[in-house]
Amino acid sequence: MLTKEKVHSFLKEIEVDDLVNNLQIMGNDVYIDMTAHSPAMHEKKKLEAAMKQAFASEFGEEVHLKLKIVSPEPAEIQQSQIKGKQIAGIQNIIAVASGKGGVGKSTVAANLAVTLAKMGFKVGLLDADIYGPSVPTMFDTEGEKPISVEVNGKSLMKPVENYGVKMLSIGYFSGANQAVVWRGPMASKALNQMIRDAAWGELDFLLIDLPPGTGDIHLSIIQEVPVTGAVIVSTPQHVALADVRKGIAMFQMESISIPVLGLIENMAYFTPEELPGNKYYIFGKQGAQYLAEDLGIPVLGEIPLIQSIREAGDVGRPAALQEGSEIAGIYTETARRMVESLVERNKNLPPTEAVKITTMAGCSPKAK
Repeated sequence: MLTKEKVHSFLKEIEVDDLVNNLQIMGNDVYIDMTAHSPAMHEKKKLEAAMKQAFASEFGEEVHLKLKIVSPEPAEIQQSQIKGKQIAGIQNIIAVASGKGGVGKSTVAANLAVTLAKMGFKVGLLDADIYGPSVPTMFDTEGEKPISVEVNGKSLMKPVENYGVKMLSIGYFSGANQAVVWRGPMASKALNQMIRDAAWGELDFLLIDLPPGTGDIHLSIIQEVPVTGAVIVSTPQHVALADVRKGIAMFQMESISIPVLGLIENMAYFTPEELPGNKYYIFGKQGAQYLAEDLGIPVLGEIPLIQSIREAGDVGRPAALQEGSEIAGIYTETARRMVESLVERNKNLPPTEAVKITTMAGCSPKAK
């Protein structure tokens, strides 16, 4: 005798039980309402044919399957496209982005990574700037290659490691003088491999250094992994902030909806080494603060234009490693504010959307 339990068990066996909205049995007639994976007509027809063949094979021709297949809601499609699958072992994925190039985003990402590692966190850094990878230079790892390791029977890339940070970059796979000339889909596929086919291990944070602007790479990252939040880097001048506004708007689109943890103002002012008490606002004053107030997001830090930051990046030892220096203190405070913003974000979103952080190295949610 045909029962609901038998049909339920079979639907689970063929892995479509999550698509079934309603199941009724009347004699030898089985009525099933389903939601297709895609709104495309050919996908619904394929699903219908596969279901009828499977039922005939399992229960015989005497059982009549009455199917009703509906298209998924647009919100459901967007949710499945945007959030991606969680990467085992990685608690939080932070996108470091900028509206335009030349604002020092990669330098900020590198210094944030080593600062978080110094604070005791397990940190990874993915250099997603396919066309201008700078992580190998900034971490003094040029010429190194990720090795292959076997994890649970699968061959994975082992990230290069220095200063307590695990790193992957297209720069490790292409020569120093070799131009990377790829179309968008090729670049996206390479990035997805570096994310998914890497032995990252246990990480509190995976920072993703995105290319400047908005485009294919950004959407591919957003669709491939559940990004916890975004940090935006800008300089204070009006022309940079106009592009930042567009970058923030991308993350805040309803179909993407990635929380912006805050804005970092880079090159906020110039302080000459011989006059450490002087501040010269070469690119304008407090432009990022005004924009942040206007958009209702926090300012995480103001990074000065100091010669040692550039020198440290060029020799492959990020300035945040300079113990006791003013710049190390500024990066520590910036990282602390970022983590506090992240704690607050995770506290206010459902568990399925964010991983709860329990150890924050002395950080706590901001006071209301």
